Order: sequence, then structure tokens, then C-alpha cells
Amino acid sequence: MDPFESFKAAQKQGWAHFAPLEAFTTPPAAVLVKRSGIRAGQRVLDVACGTGVVAVTAARRGAQVTGLDLTPELLERARENSKIAGVEIDWHEGDVAKLPFADAAFDTVLSQYGHMFAPRPEVAIAEMLRVLKPGGTIAFSTWPPDFFVARMFALVARYVPPPPGAAPPPAWGDPSIVRQRLGAAVKDLVFSAGTMLVPALSVQHHRTNTEKSAGPTRKLVETLAATDLLKLQTFRAEYDAIAVEYFDENVVRQDYLITRATKI
Repeated sequence: MDPFESFKAAQKQGWAHFAPLEAFTTPPAAVLVKRSGIRAGQRVLDVACGTGVVAVTAARRGAQVTGLDLTPELLERARENSKIAGVEIDWHEGDVAKLPFADAAFDTVLSQYGHMFAPRPEVAIAEMLRVLKPGGTIAFSTWPPDFFVARMFALVARYVPPPPGAAPPPAWGDPSIVRQRLGAAVKDLVFSAGTMLVPALSVQHHRTNTEKSAGPTRKLVETLAATDLLKLQTFRAEYDAIAVEYFDENVVRQDYLITRATKI
């Protein structure tokens, strides 16, 4: 039995409301696809695909795309997005820890802010590399520990610690840790930076949107609203104090890291 089964069930439920944030993740999806060198005819897997912004972007380039996510509500939105775009994508509900695909099935494996939430990174990356053919490209976007989104997740984790043994998602934004996790399985490892600009009228507007749509934050706020309003007020004040450092001209700056490598 998966020791993180209940944890993943909570993740699945929490991320079901993510769809309103897809507008902000759509431009970075194009950056990831471009830097991955996606070409027509390639077999591409989008891991933790969410509402399909990366998958649809790759499919519009002529790639044969498969998308996988843990949350059925997001896959429903992804199917709608691919239908509107007029592209065919093979959608699957599933877990990165046990990908339902054959060895070396894909030319490229991608993930945008997704696989990083798997509690066992060594299992997730082993599966992503298993289904990638030798000479294929693995690329993903993640949140560096010292910037806004990772700091926000660290704040949430202080209020609701993850289960013992679960790795913190922002570790995937640290090049030294990424290098260690990929190890000798890859070559030509390259890191590059990106920036997501999220419109907001105030840091309070940004927080409110996050509370409604971002899985871990939504679950925390629901819990505190029912059990400890004073602690909820403290959390919100701490969140705003972090967000104000990245807020200017009606946008919140969210810096991210792109990792790209070739499987040996």
C-alpha cells in the first residue's frame, strides 16, 4: 500500500479548484515547450498536466501528446481546452509514482509546476525517466526556494506540516538538488530562469485568489476557518508580508526555474 495514499487523496481534492489560475500558467507553458525543442511528430508526455496548458501548446506544434494528472476535475477542463484548440490529446487520470506507460514510450517528458508535488521525488523522477527513450528530453518548471511561490508553500507547511518522509516541493527549484536527483541518468543538463507575472489589484486580491484555487492554501484556509480564526488571521498577515515584496504595478512577480536534460 502507498504510504502517502491519504496525502495524495487530499492533494487530489485540493487541486480540483485550480482552473481559474490557468490563465497565468499559460504563457510559461509556451516557454517550457519552446525551450524543450518540441517538434511535430514527437511523442510527448505532460506529467501532472493540470488543465492541459503545456499539453495543448505541444500538440499545436504537431506533437503526439499524452497528458496525465491525479485530479479528474482538472482533466475535464483539459479535455475542454484541447477540444476548443482543435487538437487530439490522450488524457489519463493517474499518478506520477506509477505511470501507466511502457518503457521508452516518449521522446519528451515535461512537467510544469506538477511533478514537484509528488511526496517521493526519487520515485517520480525514476518513473519519468523510465518512460523516456534514451536520447530523449526531460524538462520541467519548478519554484526556486528563495522566491515567492516557494516561500508561500513553506509558510503553508509551517501551519500544516506534510506527513513524515514527504519531500518539500520547492526542493525541485534548487539546481544542486535537481542535479543530484537526476544523477548519472542524464547529460547536457541546463538550467534557465523564467518569470510569471500575475495580475492583482493588491496583495490581498492575490491571496484571496490563491485561497480559492491553490490546493495546499485552500485546504489550510478551510481548516483554519473552521477551527481557529485567530490563527487564520495570523497566516493571512504573514502571507501578505511575503507577497508585498513581489508586488508592483498591479502584478505579483513569480520567478521559476526551467530544467532541461537529455536521457543517456
